[in-house]
Amino acid sequence: MKKLRYSTHLLSSDFMYSYHSNHFRLKNNSSKSIVFLFIFFSLFLSSALSALAQINSTLDYANPTEYTIGGISVEGASYLDPNALISLTGLRIGDQILIPGEGMGLAIRKLWKQGLLGDVSIEIDKIEDEKVFLKLILTERPRLSRFEFTGIPKGQKSTLKDKVTLVRGRIVNDVIIKNTEVAIKQHYIQKGFRNIKVNIVQKKDTTLANSVRLEIDVNKGKKVRIREIDIEGNTAIADKKLKRKLKKTKEFVAWRIFRSSKFIPNEFKNDKQSLVAYYNKEGYRDAYIISDTVKTVEDGVKIKMTVNEGNKFHYRNITWSGNYIHSDTLLGSVLGVRKGDVYNPEDLQKRMSYNPTGLDITSLYMDDGYLFFNVQPIEIRVDNDSIDIEMRIYEGDQATISKIIVTGNTRTRDHVILREVSTFPGQKFSRSALLRTQQQLSQLGYFDAENIGINPIPNVSDGTVDIHYSVVEKPNDQIELSGGWGGGSIGFIGTLGLTFNNFASSRLFDFSSWSPLPQGDGQQVSLRFQASGRQFQTYSFSFMEPWLGGKKRNSFSISLQHSKQSQIIYDEITGNFQVSGITLGLGRQLRFPDNYFTLSNSLAYLRYSLNNYQGIGFRDITDGTFNNIVFNTTLSRSSVDSPIYPRNGASISLSLGLTPPFSSFRNINYETAEDSEIFKFVEYHKWMFDNSWYTPIVGDLVFSARAHMGFIGSYNKNTPTSPFERFILGGSGLGFGNLLLGSDIIGLRGYEDNTVVPSDSQSEGGIAYNKFVMELRYPVTLNQAASIFVLAFAEGGNNWGSFDTFQPFDLKRSAGVGARIFMPAFGLLGIDWAYGFDKIPGSTTASGAQFHFTIGQMIR
Repeated sequence: MKKLRYSTHLLSSDFMYSYHSNHFRLKNNSSKSIVFLFIFFSLFLSSALSALAQINSTLDYANPTEYTIGGISVEGASYLDPNALISLTGLRIGDQILIPGEGMGLAIRKLWKQGLLGDVSIEIDKIEDEKVFLKLILTERPRLSRFEFTGIPKGQKSTLKDKVTLVRGRIVNDVIIKNTEVAIKQHYIQKGFRNIKVNIVQKKDTTLANSVRLEIDVNKGKKVRIREIDIEGNTAIADKKLKRKLKKTKEFVAWRIFRSSKFIPNEFKNDKQSLVAYYNKEGYRDAYIISDTVKTVEDGVKIKMTVNEGNKFHYRNITWSGNYIHSDTLLGSVLGVRKGDVYNPEDLQKRMSYNPTGLDITSLYMDDGYLFFNVQPIEIRVDNDSIDIEMRIYEGDQATISKIIVTGNTRTRDHVILREVSTFPGQKFSRSALLRTQQQLSQLGYFDAENIGINPIPNVSDGTVDIHYSVVEKPNDQIELSGGWGGGSIGFIGTLGLTFNNFASSRLFDFSSWSPLPQGDGQQVSLRFQASGRQFQTYSFSFMEPWLGGKKRNSFSISLQHSKQSQIIYDEITGNFQVSGITLGLGRQLRFPDNYFTLSNSLAYLRYSLNNYQGIGFRDITDGTFNNIVFNTTLSRSSVDSPIYPRNGASISLSLGLTPPFSSFRNINYETAEDSEIFKFVEYHKWMFDNSWYTPIVGDLVFSARAHMGFIGSYNKNTPTSPFERFILGGSGLGFGNLLLGSDIIGLRGYEDNTVVPSDSQSEGGIAYNKFVMELRYPVTLNQAASIFVLAFAEGGNNWGSFDTFQPFDLKRSAGVGARIFMPAFGLLGIDWAYGFDKIPGSTTASGAQFHFTIGQMIR
């Protein structure tokens, strides 16, 4: 009997089904010529009619017959499991199947979708009574054994392996080959190689059965540079300004080293949109690009664009509709657009939705609970160069906060986050409160500041809103570990510091929360040891609870310290200077003038002990014990948006340190008494002022300006100013040395550590100082693992030994560049190169170039 066969062959992406007589076959309709089809189907029809004559007694195509599948066999499966292939068809022994019918075609399509086969057909092997026996005839596709790149350097091969989706062991088909070619071309086109050519050759791999290896030859060609950009049709705006708006599409200029001139189609498309947006911003509402062409020239391309500027438009009348809560006058004042102003849709949108420099319309409503508020500017009339705008407002109802949801905190306990939240259930919705909460959470330091999510979930049915805060925990415990050998009498130099920023004293006995100490309550514990051989050692311990009692932002802190500095002559310790102290502090957040203010108070006791310690001066004091009891109060305000890389906001701090006026009740003659007796109880008042201000320039480029000042004086004009707690400037603000203990160290880049001191009191330090800094900062990366930013700065500062010699604008100036790296485990690391332009006391030349390294702090 002649066998009836159902088959399919993949020839292209365009297929058609056809059947004649007893033969049903899937053919490529587009790859055969008309003549070939005519000859083929003539022979095919003849054969089919002959076969039909032999089996017409069994099969009637006018009346399809239902058969029972009696058996299914597989031919051509060398590596695939025949039973699995039969299962994929959906055909089962004992099932009923209609012949001719769609059952066979459906089975073939199911096999074809798997992508495992190059050719599939189903034949009727035989028919016995009412049973039909089927045979699957197939050709298996080869699998990828390996692939290799040629024509490119080794480093680029590694990059391409990440770009392509080739996986060893997978089936190789035309789609895989094409996708690989496209991925490679796109990669190099983005790098400016517009003429990239890729040739992929399949070769049989004799080491593995039914497998092929791919040889991928890449010919990058020369990088396509933009030789010329020609702009036509512009009369109002010069070519130079327009070309500056093409951020990623630049003409090749030999001296331009920081901006490439490679041609990237996607970037060119974006730049054209930026060009039109710039026109719109300048009032040219109808501006558009008529045409643009990219012409290949020798070793590059030439771009030609023709623009239609249209008229420059201005605002004429702005009217309001739908507003019942706020008057037209108030809304117009907040919008800040006046009649005759240049029409600027981008600026108008900012004034409606987000104004970084002030209040906007959306904030006006949303800060009063109108979460469902919406405003749409509609152009109701356009005349020549004037536009009338109608601001259509939908105020909606005030929304009340229903629930606060916090997710993502795996270590920090919920109450630590919720106490920083400025939105509370039952309150009216407020957008400014959301932004304040985001700022508060970022300043904790426990979470990735770039990934703090805020999602209001409105419940329109009952007029409420749920607030969902999502956070991403980041490691914030820090370890400071350094060491070395100073040689001679210095010996070992080292630092060991441990800071746990999210400590939980309430979990001390919950060992499951230890990592390595109990965490989650937002407390801070710090231990630090620093040594420079026998010459210097310091130990310190501190604990801080930011929410004493857990209900209000009242902080409590305690710190202990002990430092010892020895004087070594000929490798023998001849004297020492020790400082021991304890400090207790309380602070609270203020509500007036606003809740950005905090007031902190502390009481400290410091004990200075000198034992035959010479060489510093200290008004010729070499022995004795001196007591310092000081009350310090600090009023500060901070609105910076991030502790590591602030982009907006400012911080200001005014601090006053007061000792008891011992001279008022001590029965000694301060004019004749020995210094060791005069300063047995240290007396002074100390004023400190610090201000930092941050503003974005373009994108993430931030300008920072800072000012720092300090003064120290005595209550009684007959009482000499304390030799302790004076100011020392220079360098990184860190370091060892004779002037470290009992002094306030201020960094001044471009000058060596501790060298900027008054000429009239070099050994004691100054009683007044000021310092001014300007910086430009730009982030390299702000991810969770490490935050890196670079900076350029100019600064100046000085130090004076008396108020008579105080000259605030007589500054030691410097300028330079630097970088900061913040890693959670190590804190803030910094390096600066600075050039000092002025001489310091005792020197006849400018300070010159200096490198400075810092760890754990910003240079103040």
